[in-house]
Amino acid sequence: MTTTQADLPFLRGAGRLGEYAVVYRVYRQHAGGGFGDQEKHPYAWGVLVYIDGQVARVYSARGLPREWSDLTRLEKWMRSQGFWYWWMRNDLEPLLEMSPDETAEAMAASAPSQPGLPAAEPAPWPAQMFNLSPEIG
Repeated sequence: MTTTQADLPFLRGAGRLGEYAVVYRVYRQHAGGGFGDQEKHPYAWGVLVYIDGQVARVYSARGLPREWSDLTRLEKWMRSQGFWYWWMRNDLEPLLEMSPDETAEAMAASAPSQPGLPAAEPAPWPAQMFNLSPEIG
C-alpha cells in the first residue's frame, strides 16, 4: 500500500494514521535531488506509516517514493508530519563487528581523559551497558 505525503494531514485528522512510523534503509530509486554520486551512496531512507492498521510507503505527489539521504532532515520532516517517535531499520548495510579486544581499544581511544586522572578501564561488555539488576541491601 502507498500514500502520498499530502494525504498525511487528512489521514491524521480522520484518525486513520497510526501513532508511529518506520524509517528504513532502501536502495535509492532515483538519482538526483542533491544526493550526489549514486554509486558512492546507493542507499537512502524511506518511511512507512500505518493507515487503518495497514503498512503504507510514503510517496511524493509526483508518484515517486520519498527518499532522504540525511537523517537530520528526515527527523525534521517526521516531526512536521506529527510523528514524535518512530522505529528505525537498516537491513542493507552490514554492521561493523569487532573482536572484544578491538572494542575495548576503540572505547579507550574515544574516552575523554582529564589531565592528572588515570584512564578508566571499560567494564566488560555487556555488563557495562545492560546491568539491570538492582543492588539490594
